[in-house]
Amino acid sequence: MIYLDHAAATPVSKKARLAMEPYFDAEFFNPSAAYLPARKVAAEYETAKATIARAIGAKATDLVITAGATEANNLAFSAAGEGEVLYLVTEHDSVRKVAERRGGEAIAVDRNGRILIEDLRKKISDNVSLVSVSLANNEIGTIQPLSEIAALIREVRFDRLSRGVRQTLYLHSDASQAMNLLDINVARLGVDLLTLNAAKVYGPKGVGALYVSHEVKLSPATVGGGQEKGLRAGTENVPSVIGFAAAISNAKEHIGGNRKKYAKWRQILLANLQGYELVNKKHTLDNFVVLCYNGLDAERLIFLLEERGILVSTGAACAASKGAKSHVLSAIGLSDAEISGSLRITLGETNDEEQILEAARAINEVVEGERRRINEW
Repeated sequence: MIYLDHAAATPVSKKARLAMEPYFDAEFFNPSAAYLPARKVAAEYETAKATIARAIGAKATDLVITAGATEANNLAFSAAGEGEVLYLVTEHDSVRKVAERRGGEAIAVDRNGRILIEDLRKKISDNVSLVSVSLANNEIGTIQPLSEIAALIREVRFDRLSRGVRQTLYLHSDASQAMNLLDINVARLGVDLLTLNAAKVYGPKGVGALYVSHEVKLSPATVGGGQEKGLRAGTENVPSVIGFAAAISNAKEHIGGNRKKYAKWRQILLANLQGYELVNKKHTLDNFVVLCYNGLDAERLIFLLEERGILVSTGAACAASKGAKSHVLSAIGLSDAEISGSLRITLGETNDEEQILEAARAINEVVEGERRRINEW
């Protein structure tokens, strides 16, 4: 099998798996219990949180552990209070749908999926309390200029202050796809809230975190035992947080090498493919390759490639499984025919150069076979 869908899921790394192992049996204790073995587990849980926080230039007390990026994104929107929200039109559904439910307005993007800053400027009314823009898009890998967006947010805050407008304004970003390839620091980015996801950095599924700056006030997601500063009650998922810490530490350590490796593989793949249009040409993560085969059915291509042991996708797994048209590709101006013929390839640690070459050969053969079939028909 050649797996080329690392944006959808990554396998748990050996380091993360080994780090988690003791907490399933020997160190199984509830961190809230009073006896010494439980207090030891509680301390190790907090140490793991501190490790995750350091990876983004924060402290353990700044993090709320969640059951993944979707929960973290939903929790982040509680910071908006009764105010209005803005979100990038290409956001993941876990941002887009919660924003739409609140009556949020979408911010436009250009042909590369980059935010149109002037559209954001035009739409920040005095009633807007939260702006949500992902650091890197989950379908086309586009990297957003978050520090530039943060500068505009600060400008608006100062203007409101000078006019006596008391509405708060926060910047949230979902950094799930970027954690493995970008050096993330919350101060440099200028964000007030930042979503993280272990499942995208070779950690366990079902665990994430939300960075929350000190001035932001959130509403509890669940109430009960008061865990996670009272924002997310429930017994702590100790093994997964330990695994998350190991995975994000490893990712942080190898960012430079990974970027070079994936950029090289991306060039090799594109050099050996034929008859495609490249969708994501600029400002993109090094491991993303989005191809358009206009006139072909990408879902059929996926099926034929899977028969050869090659796994790719048409976009976000949650949308692709429902056969839904990509709102991301629509937003950057692709026609329905172009969207229907688009494949997303995302490289990762399960790959090597030989696999990239084999995948290119198989894609070329499948595409040529489909074009021949359509012409004969």
